[in-house]
Amino acid sequence: MNLDRIFAKITSVRMRSFLIGLFLLPFLTCSPVSAAQEPWRSLSPKQQEALAPLAQQWDSLSEAQQHRLLKTAKRYSNLSHEQKRRFHERLTVWSKLTPEQREAAREKYQAFKKVPAEKREQVKQMVKQEQERKAQQAASGVPETAKGEK
Repeated sequence: MNLDRIFAKITSVRMRSFLIGLFLLPFLTCSPVSAAQEPWRSLSPKQQEALAPLAQQWDSLSEAQQHRLLKTAKRYSNLSHEQKRRFHERLTVWSKLTPEQREAAREKYQAFKKVPAEKREQVKQMVKQEQERKAQQAASGVPETAKGEK
C-alpha cells in the first residue's frame, strides 16, 4: 500500500515535470542569444572597419562575444594608426585560435592579473624570452622534443 502511494507520487511529479517541459520547450528552442545577434551587414562602416578581421566568423559568434567586441570597437576610432594596426593584428591572431587555445589564453591572462604589480614586468620578460627561444628553435628546425635528447 505504501509503495502504491510512493509510485503515484513519483508518477505525479514526472507528469508535472513533463508538462512543464512541454510548456517551456518553445521558449527554450527560441534562444534569445541567436535572436539578439547582430548580423555583419547591420554593423556600421566604422564597426566593420574595426572588426574586419572577424568578418567571416562574425555571424557565428555568440551575442555576448559580439557585445564585447562592439564595445571594444567604439574606442577604435580614437586609436593612432599604429594602435589600429596592432589591434587588427591581435584580433586576427585571436580569430584563428581554437576554442581550447582561447580558453588557455584567458586562463593565462587571469593568472597574470594575480601576479603582484611589482613582479609583472619580470614575468613579461620571462615570457618574451621563452617566445624568442621558441621562435629561434622553430627557425633552426630543431624540434622542441629534441632539446633534452642531446
